[in-house]
Amino acid sequence: MKKKFLLQLWVSILLIPLGIAAQSPEATINATLSGIVSDEKTREPLIGASIQIKGTTNGAITNADGKFYLKTGQKLPFTLIVNYIGYDTREVLVNTNTIEIRLLANAKQLSEIVVVGYGTQERKNLIGSVSKVDPSEVSAIPVGSFDAQLQGKVSGVQISSPTGVPGETVNVRVRGATSINADNDPLYVVDGVFVNSNSLQTISTGGKSSSPITDINPSDIQSIEVLKDAEATALYGSRGANGVILITTKRGNFDQAPKVNFNASYGQAKAVKLWELTTGPEHAQLVNEWWINTGKDTPSLNRTEANRPFRPVSEGGRGLPEEQQTYDRLGEAFRTATLQNYDLSVTGGTKTTKYYIGGGYNDQEAILKPITFNRASFKVNLDQKINERVQVGVSNTFTRTYRNQARAGDGPQGGLLQAALHTPTYLSPYNEQGVLVGRAGFDNLTLLLENYDVNSTSLRYIGNLYAEAELLSNLKLRTSWGVDYNNYNESEYWNTFLLLGAQGGLATSSISQFSSLLNEQTLTYRKKFGTKHSFGLIVGNTLQSDVLTRTYAEGRGFANNSFKIISSAATTTSTQSWSKSNLASFFAKADYVFNSKYLVDFSLRADGSSRFGADRKWGYFPAVGGAWRIKQEDFLKDVKFISDLKLRASYGIVGNQNGIGNFAAQGLWTGGAPYQGNPGIAPQQLANPDLRWEKTNQFNIGIDAAVLEGKLSFELNYYNKYTRDGLLQLALPSTTGFANYWSNAAEISNKGFELNINSVNYDRGGLTWTTSFNIARNVNNIEKLENPLRYGSRELILQQQGTPLYSFWVYKQLSVDPQTGNVVYEDVNKDGQITVADRQIVGSIWPKFFGGLTNNVSYKNFELSAFLSFQYGNKIYNHNKFFGEGGGARDAARIIFASNNARWQKPGDITDVPRPDGVNVNNYRDGGSRWLEDGSFLRLRSLNLSYNLPKEIARKLRADGLKVYVNGTNLFLLTKYTGLDPESSASSEQNAQGIDLGTPPQPRSYQVGISVTL
Repeated sequence: MKKKFLLQLWVSILLIPLGIAAQSPEATINATLSGIVSDEKTREPLIGASIQIKGTTNGAITNADGKFYLKTGQKLPFTLIVNYIGYDTREVLVNTNTIEIRLLANAKQLSEIVVVGYGTQERKNLIGSVSKVDPSEVSAIPVGSFDAQLQGKVSGVQISSPTGVPGETVNVRVRGATSINADNDPLYVVDGVFVNSNSLQTISTGGKSSSPITDINPSDIQSIEVLKDAEATALYGSRGANGVILITTKRGNFDQAPKVNFNASYGQAKAVKLWELTTGPEHAQLVNEWWINTGKDTPSLNRTEANRPFRPVSEGGRGLPEEQQTYDRLGEAFRTATLQNYDLSVTGGTKTTKYYIGGGYNDQEAILKPITFNRASFKVNLDQKINERVQVGVSNTFTRTYRNQARAGDGPQGGLLQAALHTPTYLSPYNEQGVLVGRAGFDNLTLLLENYDVNSTSLRYIGNLYAEAELLSNLKLRTSWGVDYNNYNESEYWNTFLLLGAQGGLATSSISQFSSLLNEQTLTYRKKFGTKHSFGLIVGNTLQSDVLTRTYAEGRGFANNSFKIISSAATTTSTQSWSKSNLASFFAKADYVFNSKYLVDFSLRADGSSRFGADRKWGYFPAVGGAWRIKQEDFLKDVKFISDLKLRASYGIVGNQNGIGNFAAQGLWTGGAPYQGNPGIAPQQLANPDLRWEKTNQFNIGIDAAVLEGKLSFELNYYNKYTRDGLLQLALPSTTGFANYWSNAAEISNKGFELNINSVNYDRGGLTWTTSFNIARNVNNIEKLENPLRYGSRELILQQQGTPLYSFWVYKQLSVDPQTGNVVYEDVNKDGQITVADRQIVGSIWPKFFGGLTNNVSYKNFELSAFLSFQYGNKIYNHNKFFGEGGGARDAARIIFASNNARWQKPGDITDVPRPDGVNVNNYRDGGSRWLEDGSFLRLRSLNLSYNLPKEIARKLRADGLKVYVNGTNLFLLTKYTGLDPESSASSEQNAQGIDLGTPPQPRSYQVGISVTL
């Protein structure tokens, strides 16, 4: 920001004589013109913009308020040429004496400043693959965290929201997944602080987990950069295998008058659709058919037409099917949720001080009762010049995040959607005495909603203190201290009305404390030699220490439901844990540019981790890259059609240690092994002194091009990643006394391409239309894995050598026999039987391609933005439908999905839904491919319409700017998936993705808002 501001000021100073000369009093004056130049999106004034009358030397420069004034001998109308660094040049026809001109920021301008590892670069000098996102483009999307807002915005970064519950974990994969058991999440860096992105949640919410990233208020973010290839991430060494996301928060400017910004929005959200269930009569008829069919298949069960469950009451039955009522539980579980957000900030600065102070409050109800999420945040960034050579500063973020949580995933007890969705529609919530009771092994939904008591509170501080000194004119030293502290307090209470608390009540409490201390030093040297040579060097070191402590307590048996504190329980148990890891790093990077055409750099980082074996602690991660700015060659310099053309290539090695235990290589003993009432110790973990870094080699080649004066630009990348020494937990024979141990036993590859296209389609007469499109493909494969590994519910996910990660392992259904109504499965081993040996891999969660499309249209004071995200070719397992059609593992009373109405009923019926015959017998075999569906989709992620009040009217209201807007999200979804949401997943565990069970969908929402600048 400082560099850009000084550059703009310097340009202004250089061009002032032009303005003075152009306004010579001796010239004939035929017209005067005054106006303001501002940013097309933010409406902020642009300081130092150049305005020139076309065909003349007459012009002016905008002042600190973005205003200009000129006199001219030209008569109206005439055309202005308006220029500003980092923005598209505009030609504007002038017919009046006053005008407001808005310039559109061009994300692909060569002079755009991009944040990279430990510094910034102009885009024209980038060698690595780096994507930059303007947070203002997606800030109105009502989700808990900024990473969810980025879906479809960054090529090669696959982001999915597996649940419609705000504040829960979002899956982010940068160029695929590189590990089975180690972490696949990218590294998040906020103002130089490496922040924790692993959930601290311990209490079960049905497989889901809360996201620590939601502790960051998106309104505080200035820019987001995603580093994707090895050249861009190499300085982060052991942390860069899964990509790096750099977050730069807002700061003030020197010599800036105080500016106050206020933004408020309010909206509502609701489910687009819910599951279509059978009516009570339809459900009863299905149960009768199931009863009779299983009796025919197994005569010993003695199930016949005569003793079917739904027969006349006079015959001892429950009444005929047509006599049954229909009870709607889904309508009781879901609601129209409210959304509200408020942000207030003040920025400014003097000649030696600049500041940003911001506060925010976000409150969201989930569409599934009684879940809520709210976040209160406070942000202070301060920079102070000590003198011309020394500057110090701090960044502080304080956040309190509260969640009223619930089990919105797998698991029968306490499961909201299990109680609403899997309870038979013909069953009344009341028993014969008129008392609310649970049914079919699930909680009573009304009692569950009235007595749910599961919540968590996260207190988070992320801070950074730095000092920067210019030792020589080309040599700069920077030192910084960073802190990430998170206190995560969660509790739950299940009273005697609920299944989990049926035996006198159950209460649990867990307090987790995570702290990370970071110290870094960097020494940067940059020098230009003559007009053709530029050299840069950065060396530095990092010291980091992470500590996690956790205390868990549980109480059972309370005198009555008024007692909820664990100390009031008849029986209490507790556990406590502590772990620590240290990381020491040294790094260096050298770069050289010749004649603004040829660029090359080399970097090396060494990381020493306490998690590995004594002789394996250090890992070394080099990278090299080069670029050729072909446009600067003589044979292209004068080709006006081509604005820019650059070829890039890089190769490097990065590492991974995240996701394994802090003491993974060590042999551990536990003291919790009493013997005959006496304290004792026992072995807990087998040592592996040879445990070493997981390493990923990556090659990247790319081309950047722009034509038509930059109005059409594209970026194309091809990459090839190969991971060796994959960190993996291997099973051990039970005779060893250990279940498993950590090892390096896997190899995984990812290869693919990314394409970005940006265009200015129309820019004339106050109407501007721009388009941004990105598409990517990633091919994942397990290259080496000695023994297959099974994950997910019913072992639906199989990791096996020669197949992609997260592949579905199923019985492949070929058809339904029209004569018998039985399913015909593929007999893989041809033994005449359908057994587990016939399960096979059919598809995976990886799409064939994915991306996003954004169109922005502005006309005078109106702006319209439409953002679509898409993916094609991936699979998703509809486990809801399996239970809804097959009855699940308990009984056939839960055959309640309306899709059962298309079942086979008589010889000659052609359908893919077989006759009801019980669970795991044949027709409703768990793991059948009938419930494996196409997860492709096209989603209108966001549609935003805004109006900016004219400056003259805003000033009368004592405001510099005022904008009102309406925003809609998830307004339409095109998909073949028969569930509610093709992104849904029952679990946050990385090896169990793509299985949809008991998960609320992403809602459709509408918001209205106002933004005021004073």
